[in-house]
Amino acid sequence: MELLTEAQQQLYNWLAEYIREHQHSPSIRQMMQAMKLKSPAPVQSRLEHLRAKGYIEWTEGKARTIRIMQSGRQGVPVLGAIAAGGLLEPFTDAVEQLDFSNLFLPPQTFALRVTGDSMIEDLITEGDLVLMRPVVEPDQLKNGTIVAARVEGHGTTLKRFYRRGDRVTLKPANSKYKPIEVAAMQVQVQGALIGVWRCYD
Repeated sequence: MELLTEAQQQLYNWLAEYIREHQHSPSIRQMMQAMKLKSPAPVQSRLEHLRAKGYIEWTEGKARTIRIMQSGRQGVPVLGAIAAGGLLEPFTDAVEQLDFSNLFLPPQTFALRVTGDSMIEDLITEGDLVLMRPVVEPDQLKNGTIVAARVEGHGTTLKRFYRRGDRVTLKPANSKYKPIEVAAMQVQVQGALIGVWRCYD
């Protein structure tokens, strides 16, 4: 399925949660309020894009008939390891699958297994699986977002993302580690954190 923009993803996530909770779709006015919009036009535009990309469907001419389409994805792919400490080589292929069929997760959600302890003050520790959503528009990322970022010439790391002008700082959540400060063009944000999965033996 085609990736969503940040605005489309926000509406999709809200819609899916609303429909799951209420068992029917919301009105345009409710969507406007949830998205903090003053006009129905942006909501309708986002809905059209969501339908065109295969994320939702509705019955023409009938109100409150929006349905969330299942992506057909079986589980969440675990795309290797992510360093919470130093830097690891970037991930590529899925090595296992997690079954989260009973939970709502955004499309294209993927997971990475954490190595290292640089994010322990954010309660992310070695062995955890971090659930990530792809980032379509990294320029719109909020400062402080926990991301999987590939740093040119080094590898991929899990850190808090901060951008000021043409510089990016990737901050750990452990005072033992120093932030990584590089030019923005050297950083490729590959995912933003949506959850942490920890398995206790």
